[in-house]
Amino acid sequence: MLRSIILSFFLLFSIINSASSEKVKKILIDGNKRVSADTIKLFGNIKLNNDYDKQDLNDILKELYETNFFKDVKISLKENILKISLIENPIITNIELNGIKAKKIMDPLLDSMTLKKNTSFIEYLAKEDKTNITAALKQAGYYFADVKLSIKENQNDSVDLIYDVDLGKKAKIKKIKFIGDKKFKNRKLFKVIVSEENKFWKFLSSKKLLNEQRIDLDKRLLESFYKNKGYYNVKIASSFAQFLDEGYFDLIFNINSGEKFYFNEVKLVIPDGYNRENFTNIDKILDKITNKSYSYNRIEKILKQVENVALTEEYESINATVLEEIVSANKINFTISIEELSKEYVERVNIMGNNITLESVIRNNLILDEGDAFNKILLNKSINNLKALNFFKSISSNVVDGEEGKKIINIEVDEKPTGEISAGAGVGTSGGTVGFGVKENNFLGKGIEFSSDLDITAERVRGKLALINPNFRGSDRKLIAGAQSSETDRMTAFGYKTTKTGFNLGTRFEYYDDFYVGPSFTAYYESLKTSSTATSNMKKQEGSYFDTDFNYSLDYDKRNQKFQPTEGFRSRFDQSIPLISDTNAIMNGYEFNYYNELVNDMIASFTIFGRAINSVTGEDVRVSERLFMPQSKLRGFEAGKIGPVDNDDYLGGNYLSAINLAATLPNAVPTLQNADFSLFFDAGNIWGVDYDSTINDSNALRSSIGVAIDWYTPVGPLSFSYAEVLSKKSSDKIENFRFNLGTTF
Repeated sequence: MLRSIILSFFLLFSIINSASSEKVKKILIDGNKRVSADTIKLFGNIKLNNDYDKQDLNDILKELYETNFFKDVKISLKENILKISLIENPIITNIELNGIKAKKIMDPLLDSMTLKKNTSFIEYLAKEDKTNITAALKQAGYYFADVKLSIKENQNDSVDLIYDVDLGKKAKIKKIKFIGDKKFKNRKLFKVIVSEENKFWKFLSSKKLLNEQRIDLDKRLLESFYKNKGYYNVKIASSFAQFLDEGYFDLIFNINSGEKFYFNEVKLVIPDGYNRENFTNIDKILDKITNKSYSYNRIEKILKQVENVALTEEYESINATVLEEIVSANKINFTISIEELSKEYVERVNIMGNNITLESVIRNNLILDEGDAFNKILLNKSINNLKALNFFKSISSNVVDGEEGKKIINIEVDEKPTGEISAGAGVGTSGGTVGFGVKENNFLGKGIEFSSDLDITAERVRGKLALINPNFRGSDRKLIAGAQSSETDRMTAFGYKTTKTGFNLGTRFEYYDDFYVGPSFTAYYESLKTSSTATSNMKKQEGSYFDTDFNYSLDYDKRNQKFQPTEGFRSRFDQSIPLISDTNAIMNGYEFNYYNELVNDMIASFTIFGRAINSVTGEDVRVSERLFMPQSKLRGFEAGKIGPVDNDDYLGGNYLSAINLAATLPNAVPTLQNADFSLFFDAGNIWGVDYDSTINDSNALRSSIGVAIDWYTPVGPLSFSYAEVLSKKSSDKIENFRFNLGTTF
């Protein structure tokens, strides 16, 4: 009985199926003028003698519409004849963008349009292009741009697209304001954001223009800054532009910083059976951050250790989740949970959208590759590596199932311009300076940074070319090459003038966690001249020199952040060893920096600095190689005007040392929102004259104490200090006041 029922259902299904499908014995296509019948069959995957049902016909309809060649498609299947009636879309014979003369604006707009010349016209895509043109012009600063679209129909079933553009005035930022419970002074917040106020001399910078994407970036940067300072619940309540007149806006950020949060209970949860010793580094960091203020930087250090664990073969299929739970008014429980996933492998990595950037550059920054065990932690790390390149507007990724349980990773990038032009100028107590630079961060799409710079100061002119490959052949090692030529004229103040030309080649890489090694070779030709009043010993040094040196640096950097650190230390040793040289001078240098946040935003810093240069063969060190005290290491004295003196010429020394103590005063004069104050104590010494034992080597401690002000002025950042000298030599030149004012164009 059951067998008969099943057989009946099977026969009924067969009858219904055969009734709803039909074999195609003939194909009729009409209405096609430019697209051939064979091409249409290929688009729709239409074949004679195949059975087609209603769903198959819908699929053909969909495939033909998706080609964008057809305005209307009708399909019918009757008496084994498949009939397709078409109306083709017109062809675009010309696209005009009227009202835009500058090619640097016109070309990117044309490239970004969906519809192109000699493609099919689709009205809704033309309207989308109009919307995108308006948005792109706003991003370029033309906030009031108006775009009108006209469609000119021609007799030969073609159209011309005409976009009439009225650019209007550029929208410029007149004033940037920070309001609300912002906790920090405006000067510090100005350093965080990218947008800047318009000034008449800023003819190169585009950051003065109102740009919605840039404002969103500013908002994200502010949120990151506050969260890194412990303000976990910070809200940029609003970031809006207030229209004034004549194309000017006030850009206003309304900030509610909230309470400062601290880590409460921090723990790492691992699966049963995992060896806890393999997670020791993570546990150590978690122990250190308990009761410390909440910080993105601290979390990044933890996640970096998790990534290191995921790189080991034993844990190549793990995933990590982070749980942050507010448990009181200002306390957060922080938990990292490690989970073991079923082992799956990467079948393929597809990269799309890179029209300029070479695929090898992208792949060199991916930690996951074909054949590797799939790992979500390493996939996220790979995407973050690509974002850090700063070559792309956006990066999206998705993972789909492949064959035999493998994973296919799809990565799509949207490229952006990577070139920069910069210009700046400054003036101060030590003279003026002007600089100009051109930089391409993705040279020839190879991920190489190429830059050229020209710097002019009161005593020096220097031109420099630099080429940096941040990930040479996928080795995670930076390759650095450069050439420079400079002329330094110190005839009046120091009795000599030098011209120097040469090149350098080196690398830099992380040898161990936070420990960097930087070996390099340099080769320079130098011409040295002395003044007519120079001593006989100095005149002996006139002539030409060729030096080839091997240099290296050992840098242990434990600062919590590279820009404006608030805690941690950095210890750096560098040495220059002569290989081919006329004087065979070897230079040793060491610097130690320590930072600590005493109270909220009051940062104390301590620095030890030392240098020594001597000839390994007993020759005299050239005056151009001798050591001079950096201005930032000893305030209260004129630049270069301390140390040994020969016939009123300051010679510099063979040895140099300095100690610096400083502390910021965040709450000093709170009404001055654009100024930060700090106290400092500087002490230093410069001594040693190897070429003449009769000259006083000036071995004595110099010291000063004072106050420094960093002020964000309408022109640019102003650095001002007043120092009271505590100890000195009689030949030293005093400079109680010092200032430097800079700006960009």
